[in-house]
Amino acid sequence: MQTGKPQLPSTEAIQRALAEFQVSATSEQVLQIQQYIDILLRWNEKMNLTAIRDPLEILYRHFCESMFGTVVLSVEKCRLADVGSGGGFPGIPMKIIRPEIDLFLIESNMKKATFLTEVVRELSLTGVRVLVSRYEELSEEVAPLDIVCSRAVGEFGPFLEWASLPVIGAQKVGLWIGAQDAESVRRLRTWSWEEPKPIPHSLRRFILVGTRPAQ
Repeated sequence: MQTGKPQLPSTEAIQRALAEFQVSATSEQVLQIQQYIDILLRWNEKMNLTAIRDPLEILYRHFCESMFGTVVLSVEKCRLADVGSGGGFPGIPMKIIRPEIDLFLIESNMKKATFLTEVVRELSLTGVRVLVSRYEELSEEVAPLDIVCSRAVGEFGPFLEWASLPVIGAQKVGLWIGAQDAESVRRLRTWSWEEPKPIPHSLRRFILVGTRPAQ
């Protein structure tokens, strides 16, 4: 049985999906989403960027869930770092919807960083820097930041301590997180935590926002 190239989501499917996450996109942004999905699928044949293979599921799980961050966080004209960016989520989809973001993609894996650089090039994104590094080794290179985000950080304690360093200067953190982890993170007092925001179409995934406590 022959298997053809996966069908990319149509403009209508993308607009409909984004609306379910309270996000709207221009025709140019929709085209960038389609290009990005195509690049992701091509590179995913050579390296493991996502376990999801269905383009429509990729749209919902990676793109819509990432872009929902622009609804939950105030990201207009800010300096934002995506830590452990991997396939570029949530940082690049947020940048597509809010082009004015000054974005840092922090990824320690060289192959994944090469992928990120290729996405930035093919989508003609400006104001994006890919840093091949562990986040703990960065300070002045990214400072000052307004917001630090992650969908893939492993240990929350060290990450949140780093984000709260005076040299980093972040005023907010955004974590794409499961319900159980959200409860444990909210017990950490490095940040003042809002109620977790449920991600549409998910019973278990949330975006957890922390703000820097008043000094």
